[in-house]
Amino acid sequence: MSRPISTRLTLFVFSLILLVTGAVAQGTSGNVAGTVTDATGAVIANATVKVLSPISGHAQTAQTDAGGQYRFNNLPFNRYHVSVTAKGFQPAAQDTIIRSAASTTVDFRLAVGNNEQTVTVEAEAEDMVNGDPTSASAVDRNLFAKLPSESTNAPLSSLVTLSTPGIASDSNGLFHPMGEHADTTYSIDGQPVSDQQSRVFGNQLSVNAIQSINVINGIAPPEYGDKASLVVQTTTRSGLGLPHPTGSLSLGYGSFGTGIGSAALGFGTQRYGNFATFDAIDSGRYLDTPEYRPIHAHGNNENFFDRIDYRPNLADSFQLNLGLSRSWFQNPNQYDQQQAGQDQRGKILSYNVSPSWTHIISANSLLSVNPYLRQDNFHYYPSKNALSDTPATLAQSRRLQNAGFKVDYSYARGINTFKAGAMFYHTFLHEGFSLGITDPTFNAPCLNADGSPDPNANDPNNCPQGDTPNSNYNAGTAPFDLTRGGSLYNFNGHTDIKQEAIYLQDNIVWKNWSFLIGGRFDNYNGLSRRSMAQPRLGGTYNVKKTNTVLRLGYGKLFLTPYNENLIVSSSTGVGGLEGAGFGAVPLKPASRSQYDAGFEQGFGKHLVVNGEYFWKYTDRDYDFDIVLNTPLAFPIQWKKSKIDGFGIKVTVPETHGISAYAVLGHTRSRFFGPEVGGILFNNPNTSSSAPFRIDHDQAFQQSTHLQYQPKPKLPWYGITWRYESGLVAGNAPIDDGKNPTDLTYLTADQQSQILLRCAGVQASLSAPLTSCPTGQLSSPLLSLPKPGTENDDRNPPRVAPRTMFDMAAGWDNILQRDHLKTNLSITAVNVTNKYALYNFLSTFSGTHFVSPRTVSAQITLNF
Repeated sequence: MSRPISTRLTLFVFSLILLVTGAVAQGTSGNVAGTVTDATGAVIANATVKVLSPISGHAQTAQTDAGGQYRFNNLPFNRYHVSVTAKGFQPAAQDTIIRSAASTTVDFRLAVGNNEQTVTVEAEAEDMVNGDPTSASAVDRNLFAKLPSESTNAPLSSLVTLSTPGIASDSNGLFHPMGEHADTTYSIDGQPVSDQQSRVFGNQLSVNAIQSINVINGIAPPEYGDKASLVVQTTTRSGLGLPHPTGSLSLGYGSFGTGIGSAALGFGTQRYGNFATFDAIDSGRYLDTPEYRPIHAHGNNENFFDRIDYRPNLADSFQLNLGLSRSWFQNPNQYDQQQAGQDQRGKILSYNVSPSWTHIISANSLLSVNPYLRQDNFHYYPSKNALSDTPATLAQSRRLQNAGFKVDYSYARGINTFKAGAMFYHTFLHEGFSLGITDPTFNAPCLNADGSPDPNANDPNNCPQGDTPNSNYNAGTAPFDLTRGGSLYNFNGHTDIKQEAIYLQDNIVWKNWSFLIGGRFDNYNGLSRRSMAQPRLGGTYNVKKTNTVLRLGYGKLFLTPYNENLIVSSSTGVGGLEGAGFGAVPLKPASRSQYDAGFEQGFGKHLVVNGEYFWKYTDRDYDFDIVLNTPLAFPIQWKKSKIDGFGIKVTVPETHGISAYAVLGHTRSRFFGPEVGGILFNNPNTSSSAPFRIDHDQAFQQSTHLQYQPKPKLPWYGITWRYESGLVAGNAPIDDGKNPTDLTYLTADQQSQILLRCAGVQASLSAPLTSCPTGQLSSPLLSLPKPGTENDDRNPPRVAPRTMFDMAAGWDNILQRDHLKTNLSITAVNVTNKYALYNFLSTFSGTHFVSPRTVSAQITLNF
């Protein structure tokens, strides 16, 4: 299908902008520079300067040049402790905060000291707490390079899940932040990416290219909008200041025939830098599977990233980020699908071009300009024989192309750090989708006498003798039942969405107080239209005597519909294809009011506790509806939601080779119908207005990581303990305490997956259960309410709680070389081989098992 002239003209003009600006917003990092002198003002050469973020652990070391000058590039926004030592002089240290891309000057004047003294300069206790009005969690490369990852091909999602409080994990690298589905924006060197970034939606940035992340889990500052329950500020690695080629080459192999390869190369000067990475993975368990044993689950991914920096003078900085990635995968089968010969596959092609330019206007102000263009192409292929697909044959081809332009102005003086900006987003969507039911028992109008679906019945109003009408029959999907004379549901559509936003914000630091005052205005013009002003307010008070920070915040947020499959979902109406309200009802932008209260408490230099309570009310909240156990997901919208909960992070900074952290979270996620959009459902709440717990509600989760390295030249060891109380299982069997439980809506395979039992008799593929007397139903993989106690809002069925352990060990520079260093590591995930589910018949993500025990080994050459 050819694009309209206006669309092609927009893309042409935008391409010219990309070529002309060729530049980085540096939206997530800045620089520290300065001069080291003695008491008389004479410069000191070869002094050792170290910059350290006690919060994230990020550290760099430099030597002063002949002019006594030093410079640190690409420092992620954070609080830093800068120290200097030089032979014959007393050591000195200062603290500084980096909030913008402007160069921060930290000069030192050293006093004469003892020539023989050996000095270690460490961060003080007050450096350990963060007085910023926005709650955030920072993680540096020195941690996540050694953190056991539970995700084969979405390690960035895994990193965010394992290190951020208030997040519930889900299958295929998906996660639920602060009770929402996946309401997350990634800010990659200042470029906003709010489209889905899990392995079943798009190809995400490799952690090999990342220097540091800072995850905002409180109320987002006004510069962030669209999807902002979580903002992942991501700083990529840079080649600036690397006079000699520096990089790594890594190879690994593990369970399920998983092969991993990665390479990184950086080089440059203080004016020019280039850093490139390439990563590839091939696995027999690429996606999480609906059976414990992977069946038809092979896949691979290739990912290339390149960052180019150029600084022609002290006032101007140019950066260009380039990304190209591809993934191909088989959709994992259930046993019955494998027996039928099902061979459904998917492919995702992605690219990203993000140039930007930062101009320092004066010592107090700077301007940043960042155009960008990114695209995800998703293709899903049915089996060669459509009737081999069961219970439905599916196909899709969709393209999501996002062009944007972002301009920021920053001004810092005295107690104020002011920032203003404007953004323009233009999203081009093209969606093709087809569906046909191929299993005559999937939506049978009538039931046999034993309660099983009758594959030969065609009319619920005229069932064969001995049959009864099927109460779960959906007349809305009858036209697409290929086994009863129906035809394929075919959809093909395209549209474009325009969004504009402006924002103002001011960070004010006065004595022990810190305030964030600002607002944002968004305009959305797509399949629906809406505009909204959004005030954002936050404040902290630092009780320095006790090293305590108290935090309060309020934010109004404007949320836009998910772009993936938005056109298809906006064409179906209430209840999707199954609903009586079949017809076009576009998904609309939503509004949210959020309140936060939190604290941060430092206990000396060795323990920090950060806690946050949140309450948010959303008018027209979103979720996704998947088709069966495929990666085909369609955005849906509920009338409203009420969500509250808390997140806590406990951090033990490294001391004597030991470091640790724990992240905890609790969420109550209550949604209210009716629902609009989607395709097929397994949740009876789509048309009800009663409150219910949605399938990303979880009462409690925690991850604790402990790492130990006795000495820098010795091996290191790490262990992660994970506990999750269980997500809501919206379509689990319910015992009402009065009547036998009807189990005919569950297939034999679905019953076998959860080891369903009735009076001690376990369902099997050859002998499924049809009903069960009250009080006799059980499953070790689900937490089913006691008979007669189920309540969709107060006591819903859930996935059973699970406790899992991951371990890692390694030896860096095992040969003790100065240049070519060899690292060895081994990682084991789910060490105890826990047999557990992520979810069961979830509207959002279907049925998937957690990964069985996986062990992998890796060798890395660093140069």
